[in-house]
Amino acid sequence: MSTNTETLPQNPPLPKFDSANLQTLSGKLRELYAYRYLLKNLVIRDLKVRYKNSFLGVIWSLLHPLLMMMVYTILFTILIPNEGVRDYPIFILVGLIPWQFHTGTMNSGVHSITGNAAIIKKVYFPRILLPTATLLSNLVNLLLASIVLLVLLFAFGVGLTIHTLWVPVILLIQVIFLLGLTYFVATLQTFYRDTAMILEVGLLAWFFLTPVFYPFERFGTQSELFGIVFNPARLMRWLNPMASIIDGYRTVLWGTVNSNGPASMDPLPLLRTLVTAVLVFIIGYTVFSRSEHLFGEKL
Repeated sequence: MSTNTETLPQNPPLPKFDSANLQTLSGKLRELYAYRYLLKNLVIRDLKVRYKNSFLGVIWSLLHPLLMMMVYTILFTILIPNEGVRDYPIFILVGLIPWQFHTGTMNSGVHSITGNAAIIKKVYFPRILLPTATLLSNLVNLLLASIVLLVLLFAFGVGLTIHTLWVPVILLIQVIFLLGLTYFVATLQTFYRDTAMILEVGLLAWFFLTPVFYPFERFGTQSELFGIVFNPARLMRWLNPMASIIDGYRTVLWGTVNSNGPASMDPLPLLRTLVTAVLVFIIGYTVFSRSEHLFGEKL
């Protein structure tokens, strides 16, 4: 979230909520609905600030994944040949776009509270709107970047199949997972200002542990660490929700190494990822909601 503290557009007076009502889930939902206009303005503000004084503007959302795709394609098809992976530009782009959505949301979301200290100290509004707005603005970028993917899918003769209907489900799971993470890191950054630096290193390590530029099938059936034998692909699916999410996008839009095109999702791994995403969301939301009354004094 940008640190820009320009005045937000004025709107009609909002209904007041007492503390008793806000203790209930329905009360919180009513409050969030009442402030829906503010969420919209925060998203628009974030998008405007992001592209302010930018020569390419929104076009950069299309060029960035395209340029990154070209870099990885040259690296893994010419310099370090990645044999057995067909249509590598599609393969890398299908993983790269949702990963950029992931990192973009977290890198901006971690500053969503500390970067808006001036607004928080002046007026009351549900603080949870700030990290939520960062996710929605990055979701807009994801949708724009998906235009490039759509064009390349047809350019390479892959197109869209019936399996594409899984994409909204996978995206919903990723959004739930990301919201929980963003609420959590935004809270930590408010109390511990080195959270953003640790997050930067963590995301880099996370990238290499996620099958963005390599397929799951490249893992062997078993590996050994400290005398413990395990299945690396299965372990990654269990411990890294983003691995399952990226692999889900790739399966329904590109396919697998052993298929000739897009394939259907296995519902059970997807259900397991959904359960993990919901748990992360509950934890992140709980930590945020129980700490937000302290944000003012910490800022």
